[in-house]
Amino acid sequence: MKTNERLIEALLAMSAGVGVLTTAGILWILVVEAVHFFQQVPLSAFLTDTQWTPLFADKHFGILPLVAGTLLTTAVAVAVALPLGLTIAVYLNEYVAPALRNTLKPLLEVLAAVPTVVYGFFALTQVTPFLQRLVPGLAGFNALSAGLVMGIMILPLVSSLSEDALGAVPRSLREASYAMGATRLQTAFRVVVPAASSGVTVSVVLAISRAVGETMIVAIAAGQEPRLTANPLVPIETITTYIVQVSSGDVAYGTLEYNTIFAAGITLFVLTLGLNNVGYWFRKKYQERYE
Repeated sequence: MKTNERLIEALLAMSAGVGVLTTAGILWILVVEAVHFFQQVPLSAFLTDTQWTPLFADKHFGILPLVAGTLLTTAVAVAVALPLGLTIAVYLNEYVAPALRNTLKPLLEVLAAVPTVVYGFFALTQVTPFLQRLVPGLAGFNALSAGLVMGIMILPLVSSLSEDALGAVPRSLREASYAMGATRLQTAFRVVVPAASSGVTVSVVLAISRAVGETMIVAIAAGQEPRLTANPLVPIETITTYIVQVSSGDVAYGTLEYNTIFAAGITLFVLTLGLNNVGYWFRKKYQERYE
């Protein structure tokens, strides 16, 4: 028995170590390659320049336009996925019979299995023409349609994880709310959702991280024009889109232009790491409040 337990512990430790070593290896490659870039481009210019044109004759290496495009499409996606996902989670957990919930939830999660390239072409060929009839001046490539479709893509992530968090709230809290005269809707949004706020926060942070790292939707529907703007009606470029653009093979390996993808990659890594840490902090804060 002890031998079996030690073997299981070793396998679990090995599994955890693979994840840690993989992350460390990715970070090591990014750092080593990014050093070559920052040996030629000052970090101050990288963080403060408002233009990103490393493939043009007049070269600028300011990452802010790419970060702005990434955050803009992510903000639109979260604005769609958060209210819809939370509403769906409340509906599935508080209003639907268990048998029907077990049918609807897997059907909703099928959205997560749709290839992102399909979402991208759907945004370009269906959503953008529809929005152009509603929004005058909307460009053919824009952050709005890409963000809306990205919100649909991450919707199952928010709704499924939020529903699991709502389901973990003790039944006694609901019964106490009903005893105080609250309706089912009041109980759901004023008692159950706050009690499950840590789990809901985790679902939102994971959805944001997923949206920040999305590539195909923004590459197809948002355009490839890096600009420092908060206007979702114009073409933009995200960090992932630029990495795909340079990695297509048109830029020679080892050049300064090629090394920009590692500088952009480490920026994306730091951005995602920061979002995850913020989510962890919020989760711990709400856990301490409601424990």
